[in-house]
Amino acid sequence: MISGARRRATRDADRQVDTAHLLHSLLEHDPEVRDVFDGEPRMARLLGYLVQRSIGYGLRWQGSVEDSGTVPVVTEADGLSPLASGALEHACARAARRGEEAARGVDLLAAIVVDGQARAVEVLARAGIDAGDVYARIDSRPGDRVGESGC
Repeated sequence: MISGARRRATRDADRQVDTAHLLHSLLEHDPEVRDVFDGEPRMARLLGYLVQRSIGYGLRWQGSVEDSGTVPVVTEADGLSPLASGALEHACARAARRGEEAARGVDLLAAIVVDGQARAVEVLARAGIDAGDVYARIDSRPGDRVGESGC
């Protein structure tokens, strides 16, 4: 999944993999993540925004670093934006709290949607999908809950 996001970033001429690249790769490669969006009437619109990223939508992001300002900016983290890197760490922590050794795609999706400054959250909002609703869908699935505090 990460390699798919890296290919998208390269194709989009972006310096770093950001959360929108991760979201696109998750939707493309992980059936469990697609199940979270099952029945979502705005799914086609979401995919349209993600695909359009390199031909118009998202061009304003080129050359900039995705960062919410909540942590110090890391200029190079294996080619990941600070938010994308943090989301991967968050996903692993979420899986660990559930007692699993490895994070799943839904863990990464949950980690992405909790930061309102994430580009993926902006894309979701533009498509008319509320990130909080996505998180609630994940947290309501049997086996995906991590406790009362969430991530």
